Amino acid sequence: MPYRAPVNDLRFLLDHVVGFDQVAASARHAEATPETVGAILTELARLTDDVMAPLQRVGDTRGATLDNGVVRASPGFGDGYRQIAEGGWVGVSGDPDYGGMGLPISLSAAANDMMSGACLALQLNPLLTQGQIDALEHHASDALKALYLPKLMSGEWTGTMNLTEPQAGSDVGALTTKAVPNGDGTFAITGQKIFISWGDHDMAENVCHLVLARLPDGAPGTRGISLFMVPKFIPDQDGNPGQRNSLRVVSLEHKMGLHASPTCVMSFEGATGWLVGAEHAGMKAMFTMMNNARLMVGVQGIGVAEGAYQHALAHARERVQGKTPIEGGTGTIVDFPDVRRMLVQMKAEITAARAIALACAVAIDMERATGEAEWAARAALLTPIAKSYGTDTGILVAQLGVQVHGGMGYVEETGAAQFYRDVRVTSIYEGTNGIQAMDLVGRKMMDGGDAACRLLEEVEANAEAARATLPTLAEAVWDASETLRETVEWLVGQDMQDRFAGAVPFQSAFARVLGAHYLLKAALAEGGEGPRTALATFHVTRLLPEYRALLDQARAGAAGLYALSVEDLAG
Repeated sequence: MPYRAPVNDLRFLLDHVVGFDQVAASARHAEATPETVGAILTELARLTDDVMAPLQRVGDTRGATLDNGVVRASPGFGDGYRQIAEGGWVGVSGDPDYGGMGLPISLSAAANDMMSGACLALQLNPLLTQGQIDALEHHASDALKALYLPKLMSGEWTGTMNLTEPQAGSDVGALTTKAVPNGDGTFAITGQKIFISWGDHDMAENVCHLVLARLPDGAPGTRGISLFMVPKFIPDQDGNPGQRNSLRVVSLEHKMGLHASPTCVMSFEGATGWLVGAEHAGMKAMFTMMNNARLMVGVQGIGVAEGAYQHALAHARERVQGKTPIEGGTGTIVDFPDVRRMLVQMKAEITAARAIALACAVAIDMERATGEAEWAARAALLTPIAKSYGTDTGILVAQLGVQVHGGMGYVEETGAAQFYRDVRVTSIYEGTNGIQAMDLVGRKMMDGGDAACRLLEEVEANAEAARATLPTLAEAVWDASETLRETVEWLVGQDMQDRFAGAVPFQSAFARVLGAHYLLKAALAEGGEGPRTALATFHVTRLLPEYRALLDQARAGAAGLYALSVEDLAG
């Protein structure tokens, strides 16, 4: 089944729901006119639909391989990557002074949504480079920027991030990779990193690694970590790939999915590296990259959900099974109530998650355009929600897609299972969704819940504006928002252990309320009658009510989690 980029849905959300007009009205992004946005998304759709989507199954069945120390990409991936690079899509939001398009993060999010839906394994490569570009723009020296950014923006070189070690996963401060000064401004990097996506390949001239390591005088924990640029090939005096650096791929992981995206074990053996940012300030620089990546990983989940939904809908419209249950029906399973329930839920979840992610991107754009602290707080608040709900949506929708296919969904040849296998990791990497929830109730509530309450004030104001047109939906959204606000006020008065115990259900409840809010806005923009209104009605009546049970869980505290001892759990 061919993938078709959801250009119309993205345009509608940008134009009518998430406030992109504010971004386009800013001096920084005055070129992002409706005509420009339309042209960009239409052009990218040709790439995703005609070039990337045909690589989806090839990459799954003929994954990346390690051949004599070199990683070989799946058949066709080199040409697909080349077309991504030549189209300028790697540097879509990069600084124009270094060859980027300089477009808003909102459009980068829309682009990554489309590319993820077409072929997640290939999209992951430029996404990592985009994160590296962001980190270098904010923290690298002028010399490093001048050398690396043009090559990364053009796609001639690609980027990775190297954090995790066998003993240091979420606890990054436990890393043991060492950086020793060479006396000439460079450093010798020694250590092993695992789970390095696209850590090597044969699609570009050079692979540039951002590596977290500890200097000899680095303090224990995260405070003593520095960040280094460690390229596969050391650039010569003309800035071209020269001598091979002292690093290698030890092995590739054998994974549940994403077979075409090589996940490498990397060994750095006195490799030459250059400091990025200040000494012992590596986590600050890396978080710049990770925050960008967390939003875009949420977008990955949404893109895969779109692909899985399209796949399931096509099957449901073709599969004849039994007598049609409705008069004038198609005679296919799409007419059956439970199949229709799954399909409508898939679409509602995708639309809600997409709106939340785009709203987060708009907040990032506005903070960069205005420098206002309120926009920064909004972006920070929405990032963990966008990441977790976007990836949860990808997993749920892909799982429902298998169910819609019935027994054939369990057969690999249909392609339905691949969406689930590929997307499953997104709730794990770039900070598990549980860690996102802890961040939401911890760091993001250090303001006493002010940013959350300001956002909920907007939700309630929109609900008030909708009362005349859609009174029942408006009342339900207003009530949900008010209950969530009360929970925020309760939450900030609790100790951190009790907050963490209810963090995941709290985060899920927040996503449910925001999703209903954005779908209600879409219904209002439609005039209160039409398919978007029907979708909003489904969400508000069938999905939104979950928030009550979720908030009950959020308030339950930590004690019940420890009522069973470890021995009890084992027994």
